[in-house]
This record gives sequence, structure tokens and C-alpha cells, in this order.
Amino acid sequence: MEAVSPEILSAYREHDRELTIRKFRLACAIGFVLVPAFNVIDRVVYPDKQNDFLIIRLCCSGLIALFYWLFRSGVGRKFYRVNGLVLFMLPASAITWMIYDTTGASSPYYAGLNLVLMVLAFVLDWTFWESLCAVALVLVLYLTACVLKGFGGEFGLFLNNTAFLASTGVIIITGSYFHGVLRLREFASTYQLDKSRQALAAQNQVLEDTLKQLKETELQLVQTEKIVSLGRLSAGIIHEINNPLNFASTGLYVLRNQGERLAKEKPEEFSEVIQDIDEGLQRVKNIVGDLRSFTHPDANQQEIVKVAEVITGSLRFLSNEWRDKVQIDQAVPPDLLCRANKNKLTQVFVNLIQNALDALRNKPEGTEPPLIRIVGRRENGKVIIFVRDNGEGVETQNMSKIFDPFFTTRDIGKGMGMGLSICYRIIQEHHGSISVTSERGRYCQFTIELPDAAADSIAA
Repeated sequence: MEAVSPEILSAYREHDRELTIRKFRLACAIGFVLVPAFNVIDRVVYPDKQNDFLIIRLCCSGLIALFYWLFRSGVGRKFYRVNGLVLFMLPASAITWMIYDTTGASSPYYAGLNLVLMVLAFVLDWTFWESLCAVALVLVLYLTACVLKGFGGEFGLFLNNTAFLASTGVIIITGSYFHGVLRLREFASTYQLDKSRQALAAQNQVLEDTLKQLKETELQLVQTEKIVSLGRLSAGIIHEINNPLNFASTGLYVLRNQGERLAKEKPEEFSEVIQDIDEGLQRVKNIVGDLRSFTHPDANQQEIVKVAEVITGSLRFLSNEWRDKVQIDQAVPPDLLCRANKNKLTQVFVNLIQNALDALRNKPEGTEPPLIRIVGRRENGKVIIFVRDNGEGVETQNMSKIFDPFFTTRDIGKGMGMGLSICYRIIQEHHGSISVTSERGRYCQFTIELPDAAADSIAA
């Protein structure tokens, strides 16, 4: 028998104990019914002994019934092997007595001993040593009954019956051995498979917990990325707000000093100053609105948005970084619509434009002027937006990793490598796609595809 680990062997013994006890109880039920039922044969073969044999059979059946309940007790379960052997000997002993009480070696009841051995083979699934012991006891009982009764000229028949019993015993012992090996091997395979399944389930649980933690961490990183972006964009925002405020303040100063002395023929100039103030304040209102939208915690609500407005707002955030430094060529139709969360879509374009600006920051002098070109169009039911810069491009070996979380080519402390990964996830949430093409030293272009919402807008 193949060597198995102590853990598997211990588990197998416990499993085999429970299975064997159940089979002992099944054998009890079979013996309880069959032992007295065979009194029908007594009436035919030994009619003068049928009443005596009925008493023996009923006593044997009653003892078998007691063993049925014994196997449910603590003692019966603890010593189940010994109790099983005693149970086996009850019908074997009764049959042996009938052989002795009748014709000895010539009694056809030796077949009953074969029947008991068959129950041992097909119902009880005993081990090799238990089967060997049981077969030996049956042969000893039969030999004792025949010797005590005397052969009476039937020695040849005795040898014949003994040979059949011994042959049956050899078959049962051999079968018990190989069956035991197969049962242990099958249990070991099942046990290891169950352990593997449990380990896999535990690993899956760990992965689910890890994935949950990663999602929570990603949400925190998104907020961190926003904070970093806002810190980087604060100069541009302040510049954008200060200009219209100064413009409005100057206009108000003019109104204060000249309002009372304004001649009646100057209302047109007066109206122009008021209009300038109104436009300046409106610009402040738009900037504050964009900032509030960008930092708003509601990240799930979607609506039909104008792509051009989103891009314009994103450029306004970054105006201090590109104005008078980088040419922006925006060609996005005002009627280009998509269904999106405006906050998230703004974050995508802020990240893409910021990456383009970073790439153009190191553009060598004497080459073509730094340019970011943003183009949008409607094609085959989709909204397609291209964000292209003529910077240094992406190295070939980095193309497949560019959307991976925490991948960055920037120096330590200048980026977490989450921007493009977040863009990728946001576009996927909007049932779209984002891809990149690049030629080192010439350009880098991001292509975004989103479902066209023009049909929804018309229906509304």
C-alpha cells in the first residue's frame, strides 16, 4: 500500500470508522431478516429439526438486533472492529451448530457459511487482516463441527466443501486487500482535492478582500490625484480669477469717479463699462463652477454633456501652464454630445492635457513650436476625440504598460503613475475605449471613443 501522510491516514481512519459502522448496521438489518427467513429451507431439508433450528435462528436474530443498537452507543462505536467480528460470528456459529446437529460434512448448510462470507465481501468492506481472521474462524468452525460429528465415510465431501470455503476465503481476502488499497487511494485523492478546493476558496476570499481594498485605495488615490492636480493648477486658477476681478474692479472705479459727472450724451460708453464688468464676473462664475464640478464628490451621475465644453473647462484649469507657452489647436464641434459624468470626463482630459504639457516641457529648441491638437468628430455612432502633442513621444517598450496602475516614467515624487490608469477605468465605465499611438521624437496621440448621445438629445 502506498505511503500516505499521517494527516490523510488519520482522516481516512475516521471516515472509514463511520462508513464501517453504517455498514455493520446494514449487515444487522440483513441478518435480522434473513437468518429466521431461512427456516423455510429447514422445513424442506430437515423437517424434524425445523422447530429446534427456528429457536436457534430467532435467538441469533435477536442478538443481531441487539448489535444494531450497540453500534449506536459509545462503547459499540469505540470497539466497532471487535463488535463487528463478534457480529459476523453469530450467524456463522449458528450455521456451524446446524451442520454439527445434522449430518456433518455431508450437510448442504456449508453453503450458508459461503453466504456469510459473501456478506463479509460485499457489504462490510473489511480490511485484509479482518477478512483473513474471519475466513480462518469460519474454516476452524466448519472443521470442528465435521471432526466432532465424524466424517462417516464422507471425507471426500468434507475436502470438497472445505476447498470451496477456502477458495471463497482466498478470493475475499485478496479482494479485501486490493479494495482497501483502492479505497485509501480514492480517499487520499478526494481529501487532497477538497484541501485544494478549500485552499483555493481561501485564496479567492483573500483576492476578493484584496480587490475590495484596492478599490477603496483607488478611490482614495483618485481623490489624492485630484488634490495634487488642484495644487498644480492653483496658479492658473488664481490667474484666471484675478484677471476678471481686476477688470471688474477697474470698471467699478471708473463708475464711482465718473458716474456723477457722466453727461447725458455718454450713456453708450457707460453701458459698455457695465457690460465689461458683467462679462468679467461671468468669467469668475464659470471658473468657480468648473472648480466645484471637478471636486464634487458625486461620481456616478451621468448626463448628456457637450464635449467641447468639457475640453474648454479642462483647458481653463491648465491655462497658466500652456498660455503663451504651447499652442492649443481645438477642433471639437459644439454639437458633439456624449452621455457621461462631466466631473469624471473633465478629469480624463485634464490628465491627458497635463501629460501632453509635461511631454512638451522638454521639447528641444529649434524644432517645431510645441502644439497640442484636440480634434473631435462623430463616426459610426461613436464620438471620437484625439488628443495629440508633438512632444518626445512614448518609448516602444512602455507602450503596453502605459495604462498600468503606478507605472510612470517621471522622477520619484513627481507623479504616482495613476493618472492614465484612472483615465482608462473612467472611459471603460462610460462604455468607451482609450488607446495610444506614438512615434518616438515626433508625437503622442490618445484616442478616446465614447457612445454618441446625439440621438438621446434629439429624442429628449
